[in-house]
Amino acid sequence: MSTYGTVGRAVRGSNGSRARPTPPFPAKQMFVLACCRICEPIAFMSIFPYIYYMIEDFHITDDTSKISIYAGMVTSAFTLAEFATGVLWGRLSDKIGRKPVLLFGLAGTALSVLVFGFAPSLPVALFARALGGLLNGNIGVLQTTVAELVTVKEQQPRAYTIMPMVWCIGSIVGPMIGGALARPCISYPELFPRGTIWDRYPYLLPNLFSAVMVFFGVVIGILFLEETHAAKKSRRDRGRELGELIASKFPSFRCRRSAPEKKCLLGDQSKPAGAGFDDECLPEYRSQDNSPKLVPQADPEPEETVPHQVPGSAGFKIFTKPVIMNIISYGILAFHTMTFDQLLPVFLSTAPPEHPNVELPFKFFDGFGLETKTIGVIMSVQGIYSLLSNYVIVPPVTRRLGSLRLFRILAISYFALYLVTPYIVLLPENMRMPAIYILVVWKCTFSTMAYPSNAILLANSAPSKQVLGTINGIAASTASLCRALGPAVSGLLYSLGLRTGYSGLAWWFSGIVTVVGAYLSLQITEGGQQQDAQVDKLDALEDERLLDDYDDDDNV
Repeated sequence: MSTYGTVGRAVRGSNGSRARPTPPFPAKQMFVLACCRICEPIAFMSIFPYIYYMIEDFHITDDTSKISIYAGMVTSAFTLAEFATGVLWGRLSDKIGRKPVLLFGLAGTALSVLVFGFAPSLPVALFARALGGLLNGNIGVLQTTVAELVTVKEQQPRAYTIMPMVWCIGSIVGPMIGGALARPCISYPELFPRGTIWDRYPYLLPNLFSAVMVFFGVVIGILFLEETHAAKKSRRDRGRELGELIASKFPSFRCRRSAPEKKCLLGDQSKPAGAGFDDECLPEYRSQDNSPKLVPQADPEPEETVPHQVPGSAGFKIFTKPVIMNIISYGILAFHTMTFDQLLPVFLSTAPPEHPNVELPFKFFDGFGLETKTIGVIMSVQGIYSLLSNYVIVPPVTRRLGSLRLFRILAISYFALYLVTPYIVLLPENMRMPAIYILVVWKCTFSTMAYPSNAILLANSAPSKQVLGTINGIAASTASLCRALGPAVSGLLYSLGLRTGYSGLAWWFSGIVTVVGAYLSLQITEGGQQQDAQVDKLDALEDERLLDDYDDDDNV
């Protein structure tokens, strides 16, 4: 499955033959993909600072200990619906391409946040979140797109930290917007007087902001996002045509194509591939049906032919053991990290009792009673640190330890985080906020390293790149189901813990889940590319034929 448009410099081996060209890092397309991606975490994370108060305003219950249950339901509605359609979107992206599925998912997110902002009751809020999950299958498709853009293992640590970094940026902006703009008639009475639409729908303003951000993401995707599916990338894209027209007005944003097309295809021989944005020549886009196409010539050497299995042929197995183990590990990671993300703002919002009953080591009850603005700041600090962690810590650590070893270390160490978290309520008042930030840093450091490591392992375990969409769709659905179960189960356990006095119950249950994840991480093996090795060899031969054809043209 050769990607002709991304062929980089051709390097000759010691015997004079060409080694397989190394494609440059697709920085521009990763940037466009990031611009499309960032609006989703903003929309998703913006609800966390105010969800406790939104449930309270619905007047469902007078028992504050049950609010966490309904908050977990709202969070789970999105991920449970996403689970139901994740495989569908993954398979659909294999058939019609990645770009249309990604753009449709963004449009679904915009519709969802608008309905959520106008929600007058819990059922409408649940419907809005479920609608967003049903229409958005972008998690798996994004992973597939990144895997198709970046095929060189040395580039994977860098590539697979970009989307988490984007999520971190969104998790900075989202909580800040949600915490600052929710209930504007209370926070900014001089700007938003009572009796207006902002009083009737106190959570509309942050969702309007999210919808606008999603709209810009859709526009950028239509104009500048390139299709990565091997069989679909050559078809005409009128949106890209318009994007090229716009980009032509700003030469610095275009790949330099003043040289002949061959130079853009093979890479500038005067400087190393991947040296900067100017070297990056992405898959060639052709807007005319009669454009000349690159067709590999028949191999004159029969002995080079490699028999191989392809997806759909007898004996081809998609779900090998490495694939299955990575998908399960991804689900467990999603379960307990989503539990932490959903439970922390509820934990911080819970009002402390006047006379807490403490019977150590396990029976204690307390809370923080923080306001939405303070919680939004805490979550934004979490996002800022995650961004720095992705940039400073993750790539060098991943390169030094390797994805498999790093993932195992993290999986084994996660238990301590959930064991310690509930005990911070027992600290003196002046030590509580520092302890919260320490926990946030701890959690973010682990998450920002665990997710890219798992994504790399999953991509490398795929038996063929042709089925990456299906595999990532299954993985995304599994993670969505676990993200739905996590908040629901933790909400029930947290409510039970508040009633019984064991307020750490939900946290400790997540700790037990991490023990299972640690055991499974020891069963994961690197590799899983045996079935694709023959396909890769054919790809190398095709690239070499292509280069030889161009050399022949030069000789002529």
